Amino acid sequence: MMVHVRLLHCSLLLAGVALAASTVATATELGVEKVDTVDLRPVDVRDQRSLGPVVTRLDDVQNGVIYAAKKTELIPIERLTANISTNNARQAFSGVAGLNIFENDAAGVQLAIGGRGLSPDRTLNFTVRQNGYDIAADPLGYPEAYYTPPFEALERIEIVRGSGALRYGTQFGGMVNFVFKQPDRSMLLDGSARLTAGSYGFYSGFATLNGGTTDVSYQAFGQVKHSDGWRPNSVIDQATFYGTVRIDVSERLILTADYTHMSYLAQQPGGLTDSMFNADPSVSIRSRNWFDVDWNLASLRLDYAMDVNTSIRSLFFGNFSRRQSVGSLERIDRPDTGGVRTVADGHYNNIGNETTITQDIALFDNVSSIVGGVRVFYGENNQAQGVGTAGSDADFTFVDVTTNAGSDYVTPNFNIAAFTEAKLDLGSGFVLVPGIRFEHIVSSAEGWYRTNGTTYNEDYSRSRSFLIGGLGISWKATSELELYGNAVQNYRAIFSPDLRVTNPSLVIDPNLSDSRGYTLDLGTRGRWLDAVTYDVSGFYVRQNDRLGDLVQGQTIFRTNVADAYTTGVEGVIDVDIVRLMSEPNAPSQFGLHMMVNGSVIEGEYMSTENPAINGKHVEYVPGYTVRASLMARWKGLALSILSSWVDEQFSDATNTEFTANATAGIIPSYNVWDLSASYTIDWFRAEVSCNNVLDERYFTRRARGFPGPGIIPAEPRSVFLTIQMNGDIITGGR
Repeated sequence: MMVHVRLLHCSLLLAGVALAASTVATATELGVEKVDTVDLRPVDVRDQRSLGPVVTRLDDVQNGVIYAAKKTELIPIERLTANISTNNARQAFSGVAGLNIFENDAAGVQLAIGGRGLSPDRTLNFTVRQNGYDIAADPLGYPEAYYTPPFEALERIEIVRGSGALRYGTQFGGMVNFVFKQPDRSMLLDGSARLTAGSYGFYSGFATLNGGTTDVSYQAFGQVKHSDGWRPNSVIDQATFYGTVRIDVSERLILTADYTHMSYLAQQPGGLTDSMFNADPSVSIRSRNWFDVDWNLASLRLDYAMDVNTSIRSLFFGNFSRRQSVGSLERIDRPDTGGVRTVADGHYNNIGNETTITQDIALFDNVSSIVGGVRVFYGENNQAQGVGTAGSDADFTFVDVTTNAGSDYVTPNFNIAAFTEAKLDLGSGFVLVPGIRFEHIVSSAEGWYRTNGTTYNEDYSRSRSFLIGGLGISWKATSELELYGNAVQNYRAIFSPDLRVTNPSLVIDPNLSDSRGYTLDLGTRGRWLDAVTYDVSGFYVRQNDRLGDLVQGQTIFRTNVADAYTTGVEGVIDVDIVRLMSEPNAPSQFGLHMMVNGSVIEGEYMSTENPAINGKHVEYVPGYTVRASLMARWKGLALSILSSWVDEQFSDATNTEFTANATAGIIPSYNVWDLSASYTIDWFRAEVSCNNVLDERYFTRRARGFPGPGIIPAEPRSVFLTIQMNGDIITGGR
């Protein structure tokens, strides 16, 4: 381990020195006149009648990343009329095609989204980031996101699909980046406060202060949440705090530091069997299950413009966090008769650095861009499981650790990656985007597990190095029509929790291996008549040795199931109805938008001799998903109606339709309607929302362990009211 720490320190130093000392030819040095304009995505200049598209795409090159020729989405939070106080993912991501969403709790403490046949569980198949840095427990060995940034604090959400593997890591799903609002540097002190009350004892408070001068700016916010839950034994208390400072050292050098703390304690009501859900989904037969999270994130970013053509970004980040759970994980079709409970305790200590250099060059009388970078990461995680107390409270103490069954492992992970991509402007609207990424991964585990009175010690280390590559191409036929496509290799390492787990409903294959594959995208996007925005694409994802779950009797067996593919069509169209039906530049105070996103997807297992698997549907692949919304605005009043249709899907690779313990089976189709409205006048804003207006009874998840096991019912009809007040406290600033 000490060797890895020394390597980390040396690598961080070398990465910064090497990139800072790099000398690359600029366009001027090449003897080509510097081009003063670059090709940017069109910016909407709209009157009051226009709301702007709910979802757009990322610029081709920004912040040390090349997004050209990739499937990307950008969600500006200010354009949403949605319930952001509860982090409602169904509403916030309503304009992103093909997403599959687990709905776990009323407060939105944990985001769970997936797509293209990848499990939504804690968004583990995406690289999840905040302001550009990782926030998951361990991006390499345990990429589950126990922390979700408050949507009330966000400026935007950025999404890159599987083609982002060359820049963000090897995940098949891609990347989700939550970007916080920036300080108002025109004010020395500015602030706002939001208070929300809702059904089933929900309340939250959010307050932010920010300001700055020409050289220094700052921001801080705090949020508290509480919910009693609509089912018994569902109390949640959460607190989140964030602070950031930006220092403009010079016109070329900017330093930004931030810190985030989040903690929550949740009582979990457990899952239900199918018969329980059909009879009364509001019941709970688990009163002794608790979940506790303490999350701490920190980052330091350096942005340096060497000249007009060359910029460097170096981002240091750390995660020092913990999660604990205690409760009964016995089959949900068996009552909890008391006795000792199962405790799981995880500590996550990660540090890393990503340094990138962006260089603009002249190519065929156009400006092209090359991005190169290095990532160094070290994470040391401790995962312990064992017997807990026989009480009912949130006591996470281990009992008789020397005699009872359990396990305790330290799992260090070390990763060095080097990557480069180029956006090559070939002229006539053609852009070529080649890229390559080198990965070196060392996964280790040292610890013990005890069963039947015998203790077994384990100690292993595995090292692998590999290259993945990709190629993208786009053609902008006009300023409002683009064709794009890409092919990128992907890689998914086995996760630390898959080494050893104590769960009566789950058995882990001791011979798990990493999964490899690739992603293909082909699509078109653009605008029509300055009123219709669209992005329609087809995709194909191939996973070899896909990790999945098989039903074996009344237990789930997690293994490399087989090779698998998912393919389909995803599309979103946003229509500015008023602009479409009006004369150009006709004045209007009324805006009306219709947005529809949909996907048609299929997935299948193949290349296996197991007849129970071959030809079966890939789990978490609804045949269709459609989300449609109508958004209206008049002066300060805004209204949004959203309908979400999701087809049925299987929850395991054997396509089991029913099990007595409900950990596997069909997830039925459902249709949910949401209504949101807001009114803004000067410094005051009021919001009201009704989630699940028609009171649909449905579920999106069958859990293997916490928060179940079993069926996790979705929230019924619930109403929320938010009051927001803004204030310019001290004027001045720059």
